[in-house]
Amino acid sequence: MTIRVLLADDQTLVRAAFAMLVESARDMEVVGEAATGREAVELARRFRPDLVVMDIRMPELDGIEATRLIAADEALTEVRVLVLTTYDTDENIVEALRAGASGFLVKDTRPAEMLDAIRTVAAGESLLSPGPTSRLIAQLLRSPSGVGSVTVSGGPESLSEREREVLTLVGRGLNNAEIAEVLGLSPLTAKTHVSRIMGKLGARDRAQLVIVAYESGMVTPGGV
Repeated sequence: MTIRVLLADDQTLVRAAFAMLVESARDMEVVGEAATGREAVELARRFRPDLVVMDIRMPELDGIEATRLIAADEALTEVRVLVLTTYDTDENIVEALRAGASGFLVKDTRPAEMLDAIRTVAAGESLLSPGPTSRLIAQLLRSPSGVGSVTVSGGPESLSEREREVLTLVGRGLNNAEIAEVLGLSPLTAKTHVSRIMGKLGARDRAQLVIVAYESGMVTPGGV
C-alpha cells in the first residue's frame, strides 16, 4: 500500500526537499503541502492522508494546535502526525505528543531515517527517543506551569498485571517486537496487548501511552 503524506512547513525550500525525498520512495506519495498550521488542518480534512509531517513552528496556527485539531476530529482518527523540531530537547515535543502527535523527528535527520520514521508512524507505531523524551516529560511533570495531563478515559488501575507490564515497556520506548522478546510473547500478542491497553485507557496511540506511564509513576526517567 502507498503511504499518503501531507507535508506542513512554512519554508518553501524545506517542503520542496521533503517532497522530493518522499516521492523518491516507491511506497509513498505526497498528497498535499501546507505553509501554515491552519492550512495543514484544512488539507488533512480534505485529503485524509495516512500521515502528516508537521513542523512545530508555523504562522497562523502552530504545529501543536494544528495537531490538536487533527487529533480531535473524529473524521481523522486514522491520520497520524509526525512532528518536526530543530532540537530533540525542545519542550514543545512533549506538548505536541500530548496534543496527539505519534512521534517526533529532528530536522537534521538523515533522509533514509526520515523515510523509515514515516513508515513506522504510518504503521501505527510511535516514534520516540526515550532519553530526550523521558527528560522532557519529567521536567514538565515537575513544573506547576507545565502542560496539563494527557486526557484519557481510564487509568492504569483498570489494567491487568500483564497489561501493566506491557505499558511499562511501552513507556520505556520499546516497540512490539522488543516487548515480545522481553516478556517471552509473540509480536502479535504484544501488539494485541498494546491495542487493548489503548482501548481501556482511551488513548489515541502509543505516544499517549508513554505519557500515561510517566504520569502514573510506572516509568521514571532513571528507569529508561
